[in-house]
Amino acid sequence: MAKLTRKQKEAHAKIEKDKLYSVEEASALVKEITNAKFDASIDLAIRLGVDPRKANQMVRGVVTLPHGTGKDVKVLALVTPDKEAEAKEAGADFVGLDEYLDKIKGGWTDVDVIITMPSVMGKLGPLGRVLGPRGLMPNPKTGTVTMDVAKAVSDVKAGKIDFKVDKSGIVHAAIGKASFSPDKIAGNAQELLDTLNKLKPAAAKGIYMKSIYMSSTMSPSIQLDPKAV
Repeated sequence: MAKLTRKQKEAHAKIEKDKLYSVEEASALVKEITNAKFDASIDLAIRLGVDPRKANQMVRGVVTLPHGTGKDVKVLALVTPDKEAEAKEAGADFVGLDEYLDKIKGGWTDVDVIITMPSVMGKLGPLGRVLGPRGLMPNPKTGTVTMDVAKAVSDVKAGKIDFKVDKSGIVHAAIGKASFSPDKIAGNAQELLDTLNKLKPAAAKGIYMKSIYMSSTMSPSIQLDPKAV
């Protein structure tokens, strides 16, 4: 096992063993223990008491983080010519259709989110093998397949993210950057947790939020108190 560096030891020492932190406490502490030379991402990992193998216990949704993600999200709008102007005005980085479909067929996926229209989804079907594994396939449930292209682009640029429980029952989401103030980190974290609470499946029995951890890209994790959120 690799030895911890001096900074890593100092970071671990600042986390009280067996303590369950509030959202506000964890948001302040994660900044304190982050020593990366770059603007590290702040992440939440929430273990849910659901069985994702059962359709009636799948948890998936979208949330608009009130303080944004801190990331410059690159958006591709795959739209017909009549929608190109509104997509560009809303801030889409790439706008078009057939030329970008050809680029994707060739392996190009240098975007974070793809937004399209219902009438275009048929053309995207054959690209599922390329887009699916990268989490780029548009989906009506996440608002990325819509006729209101301008709103979809604006929402994503403003901090809208989608999340989905994985096969282990865990939701992973980036909620900001280490450069954010503790208040902004806490605000984004609380918004995600509130949204998850609202999405609790009726079929889920027992404890819903089993554990919550906050961490930055290169920091140890801080355990939050599920009862406090």
